[in-house]
Amino acid sequence: MAIEKVREHLKKWNVQDKILEFPVSSATVELAAKALGCEPERIAKTMSFLLDENCILIVTAGDTKIDNGKYKARFGKKAKMVSAEQLVPLIGHEAGGVCPFGIREGVRVYLDESLKRFQTVFPACGSSNSAIELTIEELETYSGFEGWVDVCKQV
Repeated sequence: MAIEKVREHLKKWNVQDKILEFPVSSATVELAAKALGCEPERIAKTMSFLLDENCILIVTAGDTKIDNGKYKARFGKKAKMVSAEQLVPLIGHEAGGVCPFGIREGVRVYLDESLKRFQTVFPACGSSNSAIELTIEELETYSGFEGWVDVCKQV
């Protein structure tokens, strides 16, 4: 299971026990916010894209969506999302549990500027009923991110 990969990944920092598992789905921003009892914008949603022959993940605030113009300006290509069928083979997680932890080698992670307004955020942990509360600094460290990007707009 992908959540076990995430647990193993987070063991490097001894935070695997901070993973929260819910008796209900947290597969969408709205469901995760409800399960956690927090504002939807604090859900750190991980979006997956095909970029040339590679996959990239962009972690964004829950109240944003990709701005196609900004994405193209940053990455030089039109945004093309990874399909649900491609998620497990290319990234290692299923829809609803995609996160920047325990992913396949070669998948690059970026954090969107929209996250910087929060002290803590809640990314998923590899399953459709899990999350972890992290500071932005912890998210940077645990995700092994390549850098900050500004590719979103608020909805």
